[in-house]
Amino acid sequence: MDIVDKIIENINYLGAIALFVIGLRIVVLHSNLIKRIMGLNIMGTGVFLFFVSIGNVTGGVPPIIYPDSSGAVYINPIPSVLILTGIVVVVSITVYSLSLVIRIYENYETIDQKELSRLISEEANDH
Repeated sequence: MDIVDKIIENINYLGAIALFVIGLRIVVLHSNLIKRIMGLNIMGTGVFLFFVSIGNVTGGVPPIIYPDSSGAVYINPIPSVLILTGIVVVVSITVYSLSLVIRIYENYETIDQKELSRLISEEANDH
């Protein structure tokens, strides 16, 4: 039962690793550009879960000082602040990537990277 208790105790970290690996697998193995963007978002979610897990303290309370909270154990607020910044970064990357995919589709009428590489190499050979 000792190993099961360790797994349950660290389930947040395992979930974060699983999300990151799933997103990385999508980014590496799929040639569809939209799926790759979704994989980046899943990877970002794994990183966010990891930061939330780091900041959590068992039995901790939010870092707000109450009159009767002397000797209380507080949850670390820094990872939460970093997550807010990370969310802005991931949303910005997503919007920028999607705008690039739209431009690519307008010019080449495909969002498949393999097809796109073939079209670009043919275009370079023609010139």
